[in-house]
Amino acid sequence: MKKLLIASTITVLTLTSAVTTPKVQAADIATSICQYVASDDKKRMRSFLKTNKLKIRRIFDGIQCNGQNLLEFASTSGSVETGTLMISKLPKNVVSANLAVLQAGSQPLIDAANARVSS
Repeated sequence: MKKLLIASTITVLTLTSAVTTPKVQAADIATSICQYVASDDKKRMRSFLKTNKLKIRRIFDGIQCNGQNLLEFASTSGSVETGTLMISKLPKNVVSANLAVLQAGSQPLIDAANARVSS
């Protein structure tokens, strides 16, 4: 009886911690990526993505910074290096869908997006 009680307690604690951990991690990941884009820190962003085994094309739709998608946020923040990195890693159809959003931003990002779509 004692072994059954200990086993069930361990199982409940394990399941509880497994359920709450991903939500916290996802919020931390999104916050970190938004900070790297805002500070235009391409090197740290690439290192962070590699460490967490993430790809920009997989997380692009799920992350919003100040209510904007990552490309729009990079454009309004003037983050040329991280914006160019995202443009090179995203599929052409996603970049072409965001061309109108990039028009209000910096010229190097617009040029990189046009080159990506036309290639």
